[in-house]
Amino acid sequence: MAQAVSDLAATIRRYDRERYLTALFAPADRRGDLLALYAFNLEVAKTREVVREPMLGQIRLQWWRDALDEIFSGQSARRHETVGPLAEAIRRRNLPREPFERLLAARERDLDDAPFASLSELEAYAEDTSGHLMALALVVLGAADPTLQEIARRIGRGYALVGLLRAVPFHARQHRCLLPVDLLAAHGTGHDAVLSMRPSPALAAAIAEVAEAAEAVLWPARVPAVAWPALAPALLARRHLRRLERAGHDVFAPEVSAEPGPGAILALIWASIVRRA
Repeated sequence: MAQAVSDLAATIRRYDRERYLTALFAPADRRGDLLALYAFNLEVAKTREVVREPMLGQIRLQWWRDALDEIFSGQSARRHETVGPLAEAIRRRNLPREPFERLLAARERDLDDAPFASLSELEAYAEDTSGHLMALALVVLGAADPTLQEIARRIGRGYALVGLLRAVPFHARQHRCLLPVDLLAAHGTGHDAVLSMRPSPALAAAIAEVAEAAEAVLWPARVPAVAWPALAPALLARRHLRRLERAGHDVFAPEVSAEPGPGAILALIWASIVRRA
C-alpha cells in the first residue's frame, strides 16, 4: 500500500500540482489518505479528456460508482491503483458517501459541450466538484465540524472558479467555452469571441465578474491548524487572481495559466504558520 500511495503522489504531483503541494502540509499519518482522495478526483475529472464519446464517459463514471458501491458495502476493493488506497482512506476516516456522489454527478456535466446558462449554474457546478472535494479533505484531516465544512464548500467553489478561468485557453483550443452565456451577453460578447482567443475589453469585464465571485468566497481568515492543508488551495487561488488582475483580466496572457513557482511554495510555508489559529 505504501508503494501505491507513493505512485499516486507522483501522479498528483504531475497533474494536480497545487493539491499535491498543499497535501504536503498534512500530518504524515493522514497524507496518504488525502492523496488517495485527490487521486480519485483526478481520475474522474479527466473523464472528458480520455473518452471519445459521451457514452464512454458515462460508462467510466459508472465504473467509479460501482467501485464506491463495493467500498461502502464492505466488499473487497477492486484491483486498481487508486481504488485500493481510496478504500483504505474511506474506511479509516469514515468518509461519507454523499459528497462522492455529488462530485460524480457534477462530472457528468463535463460530457455535455453546452455552455453554462448563468453564473449561478457555473457556481453550483464548481461547488459540487471542488467544494465537496475540499469538504471531504477536511474529514480526512479530522475536521468534520459543520461550520468548517460549509467554509470548505465555499472555498472549494471559489478555487474551482479560478481554475475554470485559468483553463479558458485550454477549453478554447478544444472548441469549448464554459463561461456563462448570460454573463458574456451582458458584457456585449459571446462564446465565438472566446473560441477565437482574442482578448477584448468586453471579455475582460466578463472575466472580472467571475473573478469577483471567486474572490468573495476565497476566505482568507485564520483557520484551525487541523484544517489548513485542506483549505490552503485558497491561498494559491488568490495569487492567481492577483496575477489575472495585473494582466487586465486577459485570460489568454501566458502568465495567467502558469503553475505555482518557488514564491507560491514560500507563501504556503509562511501562511501555514501565521494563518492557523
